[in-house]
Amino acid sequence: MTKKENNQPIMLVEDNPVDLDLTMRAFKSQKLDNPILTARDGEEALAFIEKWEKGEPRPAIILLDLKMPKVNGLEVLRVLKSHSSFKTIPVVVLTTSSESSDVKEAYQLGANSYIVKPVDFEKFLEVAKQIDLYWRVLNKTYNH
Repeated sequence: MTKKENNQPIMLVEDNPVDLDLTMRAFKSQKLDNPILTARDGEEALAFIEKWEKGEPRPAIILLDLKMPKVNGLEVLRVLKSHSSFKTIPVVVLTTSSESSDVKEAYQLGANSYIVKPVDFEKFLEVAKQIDLYWRVLNKTYNH
């Protein structure tokens, strides 16, 4: 999602500061210049809905962690995908949980993809490349 393709924001919903930093470094290494919206828990993520309703740019994609304080990622996903205006925003669950119940529920709630976070930075960079390639080059989006 480089500047010549799409400069919509990317939203990162992540409570772990280490994972947040890792993701930001991975995006920087991919030379993504999209604005990054961050929410450090599910409550902060849901607060963005009101901002988008008031006309702030909606994200091109949301990277969503599941295991968060206040409101977990599955509840954030449930609210987003039940909202008439924002249910088409692609949501990639990017989490440490590989529990089959989490994977199943995330897809049932409308997740577009489910990725288990690698621990190693080099592998994480590869995940960031694949996310970028898929969402920038391969995926067709619906713009309102």
